[in-house]
Amino acid sequence: MRVDSGKKQRQPREAAVDDVLGLGDVLAEAEDASPVESVDVVARNLLKRFGATCVSFLFVDLIGEELVRLTTADGAENGRRATRIGLRGSVHEKVLMSQRPHVEPDEEGGHRAISPVTNRGDCVGVLEMTLPHTDERVLRQVDEAAHALAYIIVTDRRFTDLYHWGRRTPATSLAAEIQHQLLPSAACCEAEQFAVAGGLVPGDDISGDTYDYALDRDTLHLSITDAMGHDTESALLATLLLGALRGARRAGCGIAEQARQAHQALLDHDRGMATGQLLRICLDTGSVQLVNAGHPRPLLLRDGTVEELALFANLPFGVASPTAFQVQELELRPGDRLFMLTDGMQERGAAGVDLPALIRDTRTRHPREAARHLATAVRDACGGHLEDDATVLCLDWYGARTDAPRRCTP
Repeated sequence: MRVDSGKKQRQPREAAVDDVLGLGDVLAEAEDASPVESVDVVARNLLKRFGATCVSFLFVDLIGEELVRLTTADGAENGRRATRIGLRGSVHEKVLMSQRPHVEPDEEGGHRAISPVTNRGDCVGVLEMTLPHTDERVLRQVDEAAHALAYIIVTDRRFTDLYHWGRRTPATSLAAEIQHQLLPSAACCEAEQFAVAGGLVPGDDISGDTYDYALDRDTLHLSITDAMGHDTESALLATLLLGALRGARRAGCGIAEQARQAHQALLDHDRGMATGQLLRICLDTGSVQLVNAGHPRPLLLRDGTVEELALFANLPFGVASPTAFQVQELELRPGDRLFMLTDGMQERGAAGVDLPALIRDTRTRHPREAARHLATAVRDACGGHLEDDATVLCLDWYGARTDAPRRCTP
């Protein structure tokens, strides 16, 4: 999305922030518009609000390598013309990593302002504006507009493919499309007690990795799975597996029963096998219940030291076994960072990546940046071509609420 004011010369005046619609009115106007046009409504209002020359929204693509600047829907044939901008080393990457606005002079005597568009820790993209004047009040309102824009996009992307199309910079196969739809709509989530973020680097031949999270009033549910096989076969297996896990979870089943139902679904439909880990974290205490179905062990960063958790491994889902899935327990401490991985993060070309060292080196970064950094390192080590999907899920545990009642149940 990009809106230009059509002005040939910038007018050096104070940004008119008090004589036009407020943000509440902008949100109402966006809600009245078509989901395809709501972001354009916001952009046009910002042009008037700040006397800007242009306003742009830039998406982060699916693999976190590029930003995509879209024109308005009527600015090109079918509205599908986009400018791609490399993210690595750019000022946009700096804004997304720091979650702070950036302002710099432009060639015409004005200022380019860039603000992160983020909702609950999930980086949707950035809002970029060219302004004739900036001061603390203007920049504060630009930041507020970017925050409002995040809510609008998160709401409206349910109703249109526009935002999905804008994020697909590489060609998307059928298997990849299935895989993307299995992942949470937001790769990151923040709450008082935790932050969690996932990253997935697809293999050249999609291999069925997924990660998932869900938040209840008193519990955080996490899962990471790796369906055996490649292409659509593994994507269909992952669909069956994740559907069974989500169905059992949403029915209120405990973690052992979730694992059993997923296992039984693969047996009943004879689709193959999959490894996986399920975690159920009590938000009031930090206590964790965990099932490990033949999956690589998680890595825990605690007090500057990275260790592999010594877990018992049941057989993978879909492999007949007389032994029930074992529920294991551990306790999270404030400051802990936990990484769940698929084997693609450690196999073949990725084996040359020193994951414990990277985890230590990124300990001060937000989980979304740490997950992205690990995934990027694996992609680079494999020359951009992975033989297997590589997936990481990063959890930061800040600590339980001290005033929270104990509500978690087995």
